[in-house]
Amino acid sequence: MASNSQKNPRPDGAAFDDFFESLGKKAEHLTIDERNGKKDPATNHTASLDTAPNEQEDEENEPKIVDEIESLCMNCHENGITRLLLTRIPFFREIIIMSFFCPHCNFKNSEIQSAGEIQQKGSRYELRLTDQADFARQVVKSDTCIVKFIELGIEVPAGRGQLTNMEGLLSMILEDLELQQPERKEQIPEVWAKIEEVVTKGRKMIAGESFPFRVDLDDPAGNSWIEPDQKDGVGKWSKVDYARTPEQNEALGLGAGDEEETPAGTIGQPTAATFEEDDIIPNEVYSFPATCPGCTKSCVTHMKMVEIPHFKQVVIMSTVCDHCGYRSNEVKTGGEVPEKGKKITLKVEGPTDLARDILKSESCALECPELNLSVNPGTLGGRFTTVEGLLTQVRDDLHQQIFDVGDDSGAGGDSLPSEAKQTWKSFFDGLNEAIKGERKFTVVLKDPLASSYVQNLYLPDSDPQIETEEYERTAEEEEDLGLSDMKTEGYVDEVGIEKRRLEEEKITEESNG
Repeated sequence: MASNSQKNPRPDGAAFDDFFESLGKKAEHLTIDERNGKKDPATNHTASLDTAPNEQEDEENEPKIVDEIESLCMNCHENGITRLLLTRIPFFREIIIMSFFCPHCNFKNSEIQSAGEIQQKGSRYELRLTDQADFARQVVKSDTCIVKFIELGIEVPAGRGQLTNMEGLLSMILEDLELQQPERKEQIPEVWAKIEEVVTKGRKMIAGESFPFRVDLDDPAGNSWIEPDQKDGVGKWSKVDYARTPEQNEALGLGAGDEEETPAGTIGQPTAATFEEDDIIPNEVYSFPATCPGCTKSCVTHMKMVEIPHFKQVVIMSTVCDHCGYRSNEVKTGGEVPEKGKKITLKVEGPTDLARDILKSESCALECPELNLSVNPGTLGGRFTTVEGLLTQVRDDLHQQIFDVGDDSGAGGDSLPSEAKQTWKSFFDGLNEAIKGERKFTVVLKDPLASSYVQNLYLPDSDPQIETEEYERTAEEEEDLGLSDMKTEGYVDEVGIEKRRLEEEKITEESNG
């Protein structure tokens, strides 16, 4: 243990690499041991009595692929065997696969548990299934995840963890619904008819007769996942991270976060109360108490307004929690909502263009056609950085999800198909060439709120490498931004009018009385 923590600490999660190897690497170790004439380390069996002490010690130190634990059967209350397999899933993180079997009553059970910590934010995945190939996508459903098949009108509450695919997930739900259907038909036929209608519709979905339809995974712990595909376009696969509510944190055992102490970081600094009625001073750092979205305890949020030349004012916000270590940085743009959206196209031709300042707002979509890169709005949040920094962040975030932690060779996990490995390797090679300035490409920012920006190197003249155009927002964009329900003209203070009317009636009644 000491040798693993001396120097060059590995990235987050890599400390478990010796335990949470992919299945392919575990099988490779087993093959090597068999070639060397060692005993089978696949399961953690007890050494025989005639084994020499040094051989017993060596065998105990051997890494076990599958651990076996004697445990109580909840069906017949005799002792059965639980097998544990610690592994890592490509695109995701470490999990524990558990399988129980009782030789007395033949009871079987299998489930998975996340081996990682509760994530700082909850996550919501949505996949739009359009063909049979989408049924083969891998799915991790943790025991805190809620599953919804939107068009089917089914919501499955949090329960047993599962490692399956889309077809298996839907099939298991339909099988559970079909249980006790004969009894329902006799006792409550109206309920039987409704369930039968849902089951019939679900079977048509599995048969490929009801495309397209959507599935939604909502996990407050952030430990569920739907397998993405590099060919997914906008609207096909989406992931949104969100701050948990106090109720969700309490359900996860993180506490209600009802502490009232004032964080030390706000003492002696301007706070929200000091500028409530005054204008915010540019370049002045303001600190005010906030609630950590990770643990719901008190933390400090720092805010600073910065003026971007030839653009507008933006607010840089930073939150740090001393309790759980949560950190976040965001960039918010201010001002009125423009009538039209804006599309900015930058032609990157060398290192000078990679050093340009770029502001990608939270509502902005990023696309690089030459690199086969497409980033949906909200994925990276608001970022004020350089073109190189933005591409580097996209590369690092994708790489740690697809390949094993610390796997710089691009070998990937064993369950990642060879064709997909080659496709992702080619994608990352192209992205690395672009970051080093060895490849020309185009950056396209499409922002319905016109709040994104790319630095102009030829001011006050126009930049020949930047094309800017305004466009009419679609009805879907208006709906997503909440603009379709916003009343900006002919606004009447209905609450104020009603309040004044009640006051007048009260005065009239008092005068008449």
